[in-house]
Amino acid sequence: MPLRHEMIAALKRLLKAQGITYAALAKRIDLSEAAVKRMFSRQALSLLRLEEICTVLDIGLSELASEAHHGQAALAELDVDEEQALVDDPALLLVLYLVLNRWSQDEVLAKFRFTMPEWTLLMTRLDRMGVIELQPGNKYRVRTARNFRWRKDGPMERFFRTKLLPDFFGRAFDGDNESLVLLSGMMTSASAAQLQRRIDDAAGEFDLLMAQDQALPASQRVGVSLVIGKRPWKLRLFDPLRAKS
Repeated sequence: MPLRHEMIAALKRLLKAQGITYAALAKRIDLSEAAVKRMFSRQALSLLRLEEICTVLDIGLSELASEAHHGQAALAELDVDEEQALVDDPALLLVLYLVLNRWSQDEVLAKFRFTMPEWTLLMTRLDRMGVIELQPGNKYRVRTARNFRWRKDGPMERFFRTKLLPDFFGRAFDGDNESLVLLSGMMTSASAAQLQRRIDDAAGEFDLLMAQDQALPASQRVGVSLVIGKRPWKLRLFDPLRAKS
């Protein structure tokens, strides 16, 4: 199959995997739905259009080329049972973190207490989940999309709220690469929507920086966790002072 056909087939798979219809794509790249359908049916995409669609998908051209070569859609999220398996097995969750951050086998075995059979077994489980494509010599290709996220109110998100969040906020933010900012105030709904777009941009920048640095050895990178939350918040502390409705 010519490379052009493989790239367009990969785009179709990725759009379907992220639930983006031709109509939704058309709005994002300022075309009519008919023009988008015609563009895909004729397999005539300029480089500019290709880059625009990749931006909508939040992937780079290199990721698209890899997807075209392997013929499988990048994994945007796990199913409920797979997330629950990670919650139930800290070792498997750790290995997921390590492979998503591109640790080599030598780096892992030097830093953690895995035997070779244990490491191989856990990698095999991730391969079955579709997170990685396991290759000879325990080399692997990560199959997750750059915007891979946990399910809304899924097992991992609930685990994070009940177990991990208290640990995250349980000590001072005064070390290297640490900061804590708490802001609270009032604004219009339009301003709140603008703020949400900025938060989405920050999350995208986080993904981009990780992708940019992922080829470096683990010894040259530091772990960074970013928690961004936005909600209307009425402190219970003030409840006794509120007028009864």
